[in-house]
Amino acid sequence: MRSLEGQLHRCAINTATLGHREPLAKTLDRIARAGFGGVAPWRREVEAIGAAAAARHLRALGLTVTGYCRSAYLATCDEAERRANMSANIKALDDAAELGAQCFVLVVGGAHGVKGGLVGARSQVHDGVAELYLEARKRGVPLAIEPLHPTYASDRSVVNTIRQALALCESVAPGDNAMLGLAIDVYHCWWDPDLASSIALAGQAGRILGYHVCDWLADTQDRLMDRGMMGDGVVDLPGFRHLIELAGYRGMVEVEIFSEQRWWKVAPDEVLSVCADRLQSAC
Repeated sequence: MRSLEGQLHRCAINTATLGHREPLAKTLDRIARAGFGGVAPWRREVEAIGAAAAARHLRALGLTVTGYCRSAYLATCDEAERRANMSANIKALDDAAELGAQCFVLVVGGAHGVKGGLVGARSQVHDGVAELYLEARKRGVPLAIEPLHPTYASDRSVVNTIRQALALCESVAPGDNAMLGLAIDVYHCWWDPDLASSIALAGQAGRILGYHVCDWLADTQDRLMDRGMMGDGVVDLPGFRHLIELAGYRGMVEVEIFSEQRWWKVAPDEVLSVCADRLQSAC
């Protein structure tokens, strides 16, 4: 496994890690100044200043956009909402192309309120990914489906394992691993008893487009907003990255931490300093 010691240029910061507390330009400046090589911005941040302005700033700083976060839900309660979300996603693909993003991250939506429940939601997701895939191909922006922890199946995502996301990719775009793949986040996947074989399969298919790190706290207080800093929880982060790299992934290691009560209250530069230390010592 490749060492991350002195290799922050191989690491990226998802801007959510800093809590969206400052304008995007200031956040990007901090990330670049701290020595990181990449960033994953969120749509609302980019839309606030425009994709062209954001792209110019990113180029000036030399930052790679590891991923663009994130899609509007593909599983919805009604057709009007579905069409509005698809339009928003297509606009986001245009912005992702402007930014030079390595992928557009898909969080697909949960089963709550969807006709047909879980089965209906997963059917909508399949059709939505297929429709968006055609648009992504036109723009040259790969789609990365992010499987979410099963506790999110009700409200955020009915795609909950690496194998499930991989099967969806193969169903929608058999053989096209350049344009449809997975973003694998340790927070959502660490628990999976089939983790090693699933990552290996995703690697064999060439479908791993992104890799996100944080930690799962043993006493987590909120499944969304209480992610742990790397090394503070129960995830075997070096072992997980070994599996990812063994599967052929050579992209950046992206830190993504939602921590409303802890890290979002810490000064941004201090958060980045701790991220840098933990990437090199705990991941």
